[in-house]
Amino acid sequence: MAEQDTRDPDHLTTTTEQGRFCVARCTCGWRGPARRARSQARTDATEHEDGR
Repeated sequence: MAEQDTRDPDHLTTTTEQGRFCVARCTCGWRGPARRARSQARTDATEHEDGR
């Protein structure tokens, strides 16, 4: 059986580089803090999508 994408289309996140920092952003307008660790920016994005 195929896995369905259950993400909320109002909360699609991306990460972008800004100099030495990485920032998570969402289509709803949310913006995470600037992080030096890309992995932490991705964690911020995942937690936002999950509603934490």
